[in-house]
Amino acid sequence: MYNPRVGDKVSDLDTPSMIVDLDLMEANIKKLMDKLLPMGVDVRPHLKTTKSAVLAQKLVAAGAKGGCVAKLSEAEVLAAKGFDDLLITCEIVGPVKVRRLVALFQTHRRLRIVVDSAAAADAIDAALAASGIAEPLATLIDLDVGLHRTGVAAGAPALALARHVGALKHLRIVGVQGYEGHLQHLHDGAERERQCLASMRTLTDTAAALRAAGFDIRVVTTGGTGTAEFCAAVPGVTEVQPGSFIFMDTDYRDAVGRGAYANSLTVRSTVVSRQGPRAATIDAGLKSLTTDSGLAECRDARYAYGVLGDEQGSLVWDEGTPDLQVGDVVDMIPSHIDPTINLHDFYYAHRNGVVEEIWPVDSRGKVQ
Repeated sequence: MYNPRVGDKVSDLDTPSMIVDLDLMEANIKKLMDKLLPMGVDVRPHLKTTKSAVLAQKLVAAGAKGGCVAKLSEAEVLAAKGFDDLLITCEIVGPVKVRRLVALFQTHRRLRIVVDSAAAADAIDAALAASGIAEPLATLIDLDVGLHRTGVAAGAPALALARHVGALKHLRIVGVQGYEGHLQHLHDGAERERQCLASMRTLTDTAAALRAAGFDIRVVTTGGTGTAEFCAAVPGVTEVQPGSFIFMDTDYRDAVGRGAYANSLTVRSTVVSRQGPRAATIDAGLKSLTTDSGLAECRDARYAYGVLGDEQGSLVWDEGTPDLQVGDVVDMIPSHIDPTINLHDFYYAHRNGVVEEIWPVDSRGKVQ
């Protein structure tokens, strides 16, 4: 049975394999922490990118404060692995999820959730009341700051929801969340900053209004890899949630610039067939590299990638470029890091070509 081990050479790994250059990854983490922590904000990385308890602990060791997850099932897995300082950034709705949330809160009290409706808040409060748990669950009001995906509208609707949630015995309002996801990949940096600051005004003005109404708003959380630096500079923002910076992808690279963070994760692939004078087939298709943010790129930019189905992709090149031969190995840069990681079981983390650590993708497939 195939059983790669620490100490193996990267060149001996089977393909497709997800490879992490530890020097580049560690430099990415240090660059972000050195940039943001002196600005006086907490960094709560979004672990929907890494899906790994090991990497969550590495980020905390580097200065992060806990982590975020998108889904309740991710929180269940990471908490079971010993990492439970988590904000669940998506709404928890439906009786099954509410029961699961209460069961998780029974044993892990450092959880935080968000709500954007009275109905969802009421259901969670009732379930907590029935459970006998006396401690209230830390709750943030999720605010729509322009993405129009989730979140209550600013102004009177946000205040009304806060008053409703504030009257519930088993939920305790601790802050507000507003995610400007629609701005993360704007290529014009000045325009991205301008629109981000407008979203931040909506968020911080709402936080101020809630404080004026008597709510103890301690957490104002927001931001992603494309905007965290802008958000952190806004008075009133207390926490940012970047995730992709640790590995990057071509989509973020093209938005924030090649010098911001390095592409520290690649998917290693093998040429399995030659198809014409300047075309080859590799063993990384849709089951290894996602295409929702465009096509992956070969680390060697002379070779252009195309999709040939679930299991294979193509590489083509111009005349004069060295030919690829059957058995050659290439490294592919994902176009969208989060869903690509979700396709793989393990990271193989290396330094100077030798596998130093192997990390499971703990919350792979956890979409509930």
